[in-house]
Amino acid sequence: MLTIHAADELRFGWDDSEPVKGGAVVVEGARVAATGPLSELQERFPGARVRRWPGVLGPARIHEGPLPDAPTPRERIHAVLKLGAAAVLAEHADSPELRAAAERNDVVVLPSAERRPAIIQTGRADLAVFDETGACIATVCAGRLVHRRR
Repeated sequence: MLTIHAADELRFGWDDSEPVKGGAVVVEGARVAATGPLSELQERFPGARVRRWPGVLGPARIHEGPLPDAPTPRERIHAVLKLGAAAVLAEHADSPELRAAAERNDVVVLPSAERRPAIIQTGRADLAVFDETGACIATVCAGRLVHRRR
């Protein structure tokens, strides 16, 4: 099943200076199938489900600090997803329980933060939407909607 995630603005990376107004990302399974203006993508993929989000859609972030406190490893990983991150650093996922919770939720455990999150064709569909205050509205991890604030 194809899903189109559309927002007021699309950024392919958080360092981009020019967002795409009315941009969208087509997700097929766990991968990015296409990007572009929503109207174009709806024509190319007429049967796709469309999710419209207010705010800015871009790549999910890497959580670079200690994981938020919570009663269980699963809840600690979910707290990261609620912040718009789909990856954590290995040094902070330092127990077998945390790594297992990350794996079950498709959260990537990275050895370092050298990777810059970006939306690329055929890349893993890790996306996040942020409102004007910087709060995360939605997180998509490996193509699955794992957090929605509204």
